[in-house]
Amino acid sequence: MCGIVGYIGHREAYPIIIKGLQRLEYRGYDSAGIALFDGSDIKLSKTKGKVSDLKEKLEHEISTIGSLGIGHTRWATHGVPNDINSHPHYSNSGDLVIIHNGIIENYDALKKELSKRGYTFKSDTDTEVLVNLIEDVKKNEDTKLGKAVQIALNQVVGAYAIAVFDKNKPNEIVVARLGSPLAIGIGEDEFFIASDASPFIEFTKNAIYLEDEEMAIVRRGKEVKIRKIKNDALVDPYIQELQLNLEQIEKGGYDHFMLKEIYEQPEAILDTFRGRLRSKEAMVKLSGVEDNMKKFLAADRIIVVACGTSWHAGLVSEYIFEDLARIPVEVEYASEFRYRNPVITEKDIVIAISQSGETADTLAAIKLAKSKGAFVFGVCNVVGSSIARETDAGAYTHAGPEIGVASTKAFTTQITVLTLMALRLARAKGKISSSEFRHHLIELELIPGKVEEALKSDAYVQTISDIYKGATNFLYLGRGFNFPVALEGALKLKEISYIHAEGYPAAEMKHGPIALIDEQMPVVVIATKKGHYEKVVSNIQEIKSRKGKIIGIVTKGDKSVKALADHVIEVPETIECLTPLLTTIPLQLLSYHIAVMLGKNVDQPRNLAKSVTVE
Repeated sequence: MCGIVGYIGHREAYPIIIKGLQRLEYRGYDSAGIALFDGSDIKLSKTKGKVSDLKEKLEHEISTIGSLGIGHTRWATHGVPNDINSHPHYSNSGDLVIIHNGIIENYDALKKELSKRGYTFKSDTDTEVLVNLIEDVKKNEDTKLGKAVQIALNQVVGAYAIAVFDKNKPNEIVVARLGSPLAIGIGEDEFFIASDASPFIEFTKNAIYLEDEEMAIVRRGKEVKIRKIKNDALVDPYIQELQLNLEQIEKGGYDHFMLKEIYEQPEAILDTFRGRLRSKEAMVKLSGVEDNMKKFLAADRIIVVACGTSWHAGLVSEYIFEDLARIPVEVEYASEFRYRNPVITEKDIVIAISQSGETADTLAAIKLAKSKGAFVFGVCNVVGSSIARETDAGAYTHAGPEIGVASTKAFTTQITVLTLMALRLARAKGKISSSEFRHHLIELELIPGKVEEALKSDAYVQTISDIYKGATNFLYLGRGFNFPVALEGALKLKEISYIHAEGYPAAEMKHGPIALIDEQMPVVVIATKKGHYEKVVSNIQEIKSRKGKIIGIVTKGDKSVKALADHVIEVPETIECLTPLLTTIPLQLLSYHIAVMLGKNVDQPRNLAKSVTVE
């Protein structure tokens, strides 16, 4: 949510910043802006709309000369999306300029106090309040910009990642974070600032990730100086070598990042279990589990906390953990968990799932769980992210960058990690025989190839999409392990096509949703041969008798559903607990093709952000 890019060095800043903003478009935004320092003054341009709109406006509006600059893509919180509310924002004097990701919760009280002191505000944003607060401190305390930022942030309640500079001291940028990610790229006599490393990956492989409540002064010709915002303590910078490469964040010939990421799933799943699973040796090894096995074996229950697609992966894991390892599991929305005074003890394991590792509600749930003494295990995709640092232990999914806002490979790789965990614990607890354990490992090793086979349905899914692209409602049904897949399929369609869709357990259809079924209602039914197949077939017969349009997701070679459904999409056969890794593939393709046919922005759907770093 929101994107930050900054540069200070020996190159022209504008090309780096505009390209960086384009790389951060996946985060979701509604306006964009850039401020450049040309050696004498700050040149600023901003607009409602896309980075392409900004580029067109800026190049006709201001000079692009300058080796210092900051840029921003905004996702509106305070104030509607428009040119005025877009970032960057000036202070009243025009000396300071700031970009900000997050929310200043006490901005109204601060604004009223600053108004009494004669400050005026052009925008409705909390960010303009913050830059004037910094200016007020700088003026009244007669201090340098870095110290003024520190003092001001100690008066702020909320979350932020900021970059601010002073035109009277154009050799430095001051940055700070609390709750929103911020990375500093370290080059030769140059520095890059961004929400993640993608804007500067071709320039440097060295980066510092600020921790919460840290600020840094980034100055040409000097080493980066990091301090704690609360107590001014110096922090020794930890410079990481980035594993990301440029090819991973380009489309690679695909029309959209989402389609590219759907097709990357065979390799992503393989990368997720590579080195962790050896079927010939009947071995699963996840260091975060092995190092804390006593805690896992002594746990009374597992609580999964997550949001959105990650929550659906958590629901799949509930079935897997309980079925294989016989451990009670509760799956909670992180946003609800943190506010409902949950019962948590030292005997609980909390598994926090997040693609980005920066989800605000999930981070808050982690802090709550740790305060109650629970052991917290993180499952995320982004190395060095906040969740990776805040949890007691964890496992990366190794899915590679996911740029499309609608998660695809994040979902399947999360399920893969959680399945590995469940199998390892099942074996450690003696809940699964050695032969069954080995059989599960062999089947999991075969999944990447079976996902490739499932992807061959793409052309047929496209044909089905063309038939139903005009539908205004969809119903998705599944049972057992595939009930969460029905929820995920409905979410994907909602996210990118804006068609209303609902997922239900198939058995619940007759308890309400059946009233919606008529000849205008497409119903997607997951009906693999494993599990409650005969009962799902009965549900399909109930739909057919009410003239609903049936799209069946079936095991290859199925005949019963084929005789009833209007369309069937086949997936390869596998053991029941692994079927979600296959049945989700045609549902991702269905949502993608319908959205494309409707002319929607597949990678950047309206109102959505990739990484939700505020409540």
